[in-house]
Amino acid sequence: MSVVEQGVQCEPFAELSRFRGVFYDCLIGRRDALFELADAVLCTDGPVKTLVGLALAPEHRRGHGALYGALNRGRLDVERLRTELASLPLPRAADGRLVLAVDVSPWLRPDAATSDARSFCHTYGRGENKHLMIPGWPYSWVVALESGRTSWVAPLDAVRLRPGDDLAAVTASQLRDLVERLIAAGQWRPGDPAVWIVTDAGYDVMRLSWLLRDLPVEILGRLRSDRVMRRPAPTRAEFALANPAGGRPPKHGGEFIFKDSRTWGTPDAETKVETTRYGTAHAQSWDRLHPELQQRAAWRDHPGKLPVIEGTVIRLQVDHLPSGGDPKPLWLWWSRPTAGPAETDLAWQTFLRRFDIEHFFRMIKQTLGWTTPKLRDPEAADRWTWIMVAAHTQLRLARPLATDLRRPWEKPTEPNRLTPARVRRGFRHLRAKASTPATVPKPSRPGPGRPPGSKNRRPATRYDVGLLLATGESYRKPTHHKVGTKPRRTG
Repeated sequence: MSVVEQGVQCEPFAELSRFRGVFYDCLIGRRDALFELADAVLCTDGPVKTLVGLALAPEHRRGHGALYGALNRGRLDVERLRTELASLPLPRAADGRLVLAVDVSPWLRPDAATSDARSFCHTYGRGENKHLMIPGWPYSWVVALESGRTSWVAPLDAVRLRPGDDLAAVTASQLRDLVERLIAAGQWRPGDPAVWIVTDAGYDVMRLSWLLRDLPVEILGRLRSDRVMRRPAPTRAEFALANPAGGRPPKHGGEFIFKDSRTWGTPDAETKVETTRYGTAHAQSWDRLHPELQQRAAWRDHPGKLPVIEGTVIRLQVDHLPSGGDPKPLWLWWSRPTAGPAETDLAWQTFLRRFDIEHFFRMIKQTLGWTTPKLRDPEAADRWTWIMVAAHTQLRLARPLATDLRRPWEKPTEPNRLTPARVRRGFRHLRAKASTPATVPKPSRPGPGRPPGSKNRRPATRYDVGLLLATGESYRKPTHHKVGTKPRRTG
């Protein structure tokens, strides 16, 4: 290896070792056991199937009792770890801007009657491919996306949603804190392009845009195909010209119904792009469209007049899907009021990168074993979640250092194109060269435990699922959820 190559290799090693040291400092209670637990997750052979099985890994030099004790009794400085994650080198789009994706992924616990703070989590594809509500702990994740087709993301934050939490309010607070940390770390400076935040259809993107209007961010999200938007209200001169008899000017313009092409009119921008995966991608955009907000639900307590939140609506239609299914039009809403043809193409191409977060969820669940442990306390679940974040971050930092330890049936891959799972195969060799601040365990003797044959006189408390909300109120099914009602989605 030449001197130049050694210098290129030393810098990633130094960054990896530095992060491992900072992560160790963030563990302020039972730090050695928690740190070695993260190493066991990264170095064990194959997917993590059981939590106690990690105690058998050579990297975890303590017993299984210390493993469970660290998760149940350990302490973690989450704010310091969040600040460190925001200061690391982050992936960016082709134009240099940060692109953040936010989504909720559930940790399903249907049989954990003694676990508190469980909510009904929406799932699809289990059993007969039905939409099901299963008890569990939903977590809101925020990751930084790369450009191009990849399975790599940079996890930056994770927040557990409590029963009854307002998803838009919690997400807005989570994103606000993250963007402020990114600005403090120098990831965004005045004059840089605005940070993009990409969401799926489960989010109220208009409300997110309103709650984050004072930050240098732009919201891009998918909308349901049954939405109804409104055009800008006519000016006084236009209204007087159309209504010579006078009258009260309207607050909103004409309707823009997604399912009725007669209400669309001529698009403000229209493009056609040839792609390798979808054929011809036909994009149309309409400027300055907004929802007609109502004084109900999330806007019930809004002080004063309801705002008019204008944005660009984009409709994307492709020839075919890679899976062979019937391609349906994709509707997007962008918080930027106007967009030209080039900006319209950039918007929908950026939104397609949002699906990289699904690869991240599959990685931490199926390989790193995020949802594998049967933990009782939600606080222990939070500690295990942040261990997943630290472990995946170490894989990302080790990405330029890893070699391709491929199986005989796998195709060779360039070093810079390795997936997180293939980087993890060789992390054990990289760990031997990086710093390991955990101390050697001291010999000890296990406690006597409960005498054999004695009964458990302190049974665990059982909790209902989602019946007590975070506000302390009891859960009530909304009136608009009654069977047979299907209101128009105008707000």
